[in-house]
Amino acid sequence: MSVPSQPLVPVLRTERLVMRAFTDADREPFLALNTDPVVMEHFVEVHDRARSDAFVDRILHRWAERGWGLWALERQDTGEFIGYTGLWPAEFDAPFTPAVEVGWRLARAHWGHGFASEAAREALRFGFEDAGLAEIVSFTAVGNERSWRVMERIGLLREPEGDFEHPAVPEGHPVRPHVLYRLPRERWLASQA
Repeated sequence: MSVPSQPLVPVLRTERLVMRAFTDADREPFLALNTDPVVMEHFVEVHDRARSDAFVDRILHRWAERGWGLWALERQDTGEFIGYTGLWPAEFDAPFTPAVEVGWRLARAHWGHGFASEAAREALRFGFEDAGLAEIVSFTAVGNERSWRVMERIGLLREPEGDFEHPAVPEGHPVRPHVLYRLPRERWLASQA
């Protein structure tokens, strides 16, 4: 898979963050967070270098294909890469798919500062205003309460009847059961008024 040389990724700024395209310089710190067992606690396994780099390549391709995707997050005060936030297609077999998910993954040193919520709010704004999406969802393993709280802080609503067994997770694995949150465009617009 060849990586687009310069996918069109808009640079967005929040109060404390720059949301920008991934660069080759991000690959090493991205690998570090993808191999951190605490960061990856609610995933099936940590990612090795090949899988981490392949994910960066897919991120760049998604931008080129769809005009939206995941942004690398950089702290404005230090210029440090801290993870990603953005929009991702949910295309696996589930009652609510196909859908667009808002998601995030941050290095552990940057947890607890509100960075995920800050960037996710901007990703929602972009998704509804710039990409014209009708709905954005989010989901995570049942035990990942930290991510539930982010979903709630950014205005998504829990849909217990939509909770599901993630088909990409092996049967019997503790992270297979997932919770589902949704945000229709109309509700987001009402919250901005």
